[in-house]
Amino acid sequence: MPIDTLDIHGSDQIGIHLASVGNVLFHPRELPTPTLEILERVVGLELAPISIGGSNLIGALLAGNTNGMAVADIATESDIDALTAYGDVVVMEGGVNTAGNLLLVNEQGCVASPSIPKDGLEILSEVLGVDIISTKIGGQDVVGSLGVVNSQGVLLHPDVAPEEVLRIEEILGVPPMVGTVSFGSPYVGAGICASNNGALAGSETTGPELNRIEDALGLI
Repeated sequence: MPIDTLDIHGSDQIGIHLASVGNVLFHPRELPTPTLEILERVVGLELAPISIGGSNLIGALLAGNTNGMAVADIATESDIDALTAYGDVVVMEGGVNTAGNLLLVNEQGCVASPSIPKDGLEILSEVLGVDIISTKIGGQDVVGSLGVVNSQGVLLHPDVAPEEVLRIEEILGVPPMVGTVSFGSPYVGAGICASNNGALAGSETTGPELNRIEDALGLI
């Protein structure tokens, strides 16, 4: 099944807990076996248990693609060592460090929060191996929480502005759609984890929302 619902540690905000990065799904340690089986079956990526600075909010703290990844500066040396086994790593510093909340990344491009300094964008572009634009989504900075993307499509917060849509479509190279998750939440990046193979959404997500997610991410 290319799409399913799931909670992580009792939370339906699974996009905050899970990070789909290239061919790897980073997830909190000590998840129950049934949950791991769902992750493996639906997302179809190599599973990599990790914590970042002792936190289980992996999706909020990590973002990337097959070329590399960005991680929050709360990551310890051992966390960074573990991540470098999967690609180049850049540590986001200066108080702008919730990488997963501030970046929307696929293999074609990256949308970054305007809160990230220009010199930081240059480093990110080099590590991720893609061009980057800086823009808000629906007038908000936390672009990683406001969108979910793979190499087939992108689902965005319903309040995204037309000019934002055009810029996002151009940089990510995929057709955009708008939608919600978890019975009406517009924070689709926080509520969904997706790969090119499948997607998981929080357990409160409705059937019409799942259909929209499936369509937007090219999973049909």
